[in-house]
Amino acid sequence: MIADPLYARAAATPDRPFLLFGDRTITYGAMAALVDNAVERLATQGVTAGQTVAMMVGNRPGFLVAWFALSELGAITVPLNTALVGEGLRYLLEQSEASLLIAEEEFLPALPASAPALLPMNDRFETASGREWTPRRRLALPGGTANAILYTSGTTGLPKGAVIPNACYELAGEHMAAALELTDEDRILLFLPLFHANPQMYGVMSCLRAGATIALLPRFSASRLLEDARRYGATGFTYVGTVLSILAKRLTGPERGHSLRWAVGGGAPPGVWREIEERLGLAVRELYGMTETGGWVSMNTAQAAKFGSVGAPRPDTELCVVDADDTPLPPGEKGEIVVRPRRPGLMFDGYWKKPEATVAATRNLWLHTGDRGMIDADGFLHFDGRMKELIRRAGEMIAPVEIETALLKHPAVQDCAVVGVADDILGEEIKAVIVPRPGFDPRELPAFLTGRIPAFMCPRFVELRTEIPKTATQKVQRHLLHDHPGDIVDLGRHKG
Repeated sequence: MIADPLYARAAATPDRPFLLFGDRTITYGAMAALVDNAVERLATQGVTAGQTVAMMVGNRPGFLVAWFALSELGAITVPLNTALVGEGLRYLLEQSEASLLIAEEEFLPALPASAPALLPMNDRFETASGREWTPRRRLALPGGTANAILYTSGTTGLPKGAVIPNACYELAGEHMAAALELTDEDRILLFLPLFHANPQMYGVMSCLRAGATIALLPRFSASRLLEDARRYGATGFTYVGTVLSILAKRLTGPERGHSLRWAVGGGAPPGVWREIEERLGLAVRELYGMTETGGWVSMNTAQAAKFGSVGAPRPDTELCVVDADDTPLPPGEKGEIVVRPRRPGLMFDGYWKKPEATVAATRNLWLHTGDRGMIDADGFLHFDGRMKELIRRAGEMIAPVEIETALLKHPAVQDCAVVGVADDILGEEIKAVIVPRPGFDPRELPAFLTGRIPAFMCPRFVELRTEIPKTATQKVQRHLLHDHPGDIVDLGRHKG
């Protein structure tokens, strides 16, 4: 059960801080009491083991209270992206078969007429009853019991709900706490949306495992991150790649006077990785993982790290790179990254109500990630983008991330994304969508990119936009970039 360490800490050290939010401090004992109150409240609503209960809640203490309480009842939590509206929201509520929806008032106007019974997320979830917490008799459930359904971002097609068992969360927290060498003195700054696996597994569960403290922010703000880190005495934070890219753009020089030692996550371009380490004086722990793998499967740790890689595999995970026939490839050759667990409960239990998709993803006894990568001679994994995102130009297989990494080194490029567009001769041509800074001239790009990437990777088209469309978890929505609604510059066809 994911709340096991919460209750253990509440019994042993009830007055230690568990959660910092605004000016409020919630101790382990107080959190256990809030969860118990919520268990009683949800039980009166008819919530029982095996039911799915959706949540449309932002970053606030009530999210964690409700999640833990639902787990205590054996219910399956369905955390929803709070930006969802319309058909997308209706689909997830119906596909998850949610019998109850816990939602904040600000999200109520977006709810469809077919939404399930509503339980408001309000101060009742976050206000103590006044009773001193005492241990209660808890429901005993095996580790393989489903805890949550986490929907993939659905950047292409309809989202799929990955069923995450309790053991998966517990193991993710155990290994992350060990890899980061966390202690009860650590304070973890969380600002990514709590409906995402990243803060749940890398932040909340590792905190519980170590008996540390969470400093929870409503959202990410690059301009306030260091101020918030100093305010709460944070020792580390979790990230997605764009977080570090945005932060790096704001840092004009070395920043000290903070207690940050580490940042953990995935998707950081090597140049940004280096810049963050040098300017903030912390260790970037770049990793590889996805919701279906139960969080991270490889990571750069203090014991084993290689710059530019996504680390070495977890000891309880088997990782391989294979060709189109699922034949393992030798070190140095690129193919699809596949993984499988060495112990039960480590990864997802399949896609909710989608058996065909589950079988397809786990064929030949491997979980197929759909990601392209390579394992080097030292056993470190290198990520090379999504297989479906590869651009097929004149027989060459081109990973957008390689071009994006080069483009982000341009001083007048604030953000960018690269996609393939149909071409009658070459199959696909390369388009770079760029958010420019003042003074950007797209016609200078070929000269800038010369020597940084091969000629055949140079974009033919450059489109200028004010922002790159992304999901709430900062994944680029590439399917929205193939059309040309903005200003397009044709740089001409490149040879090679």
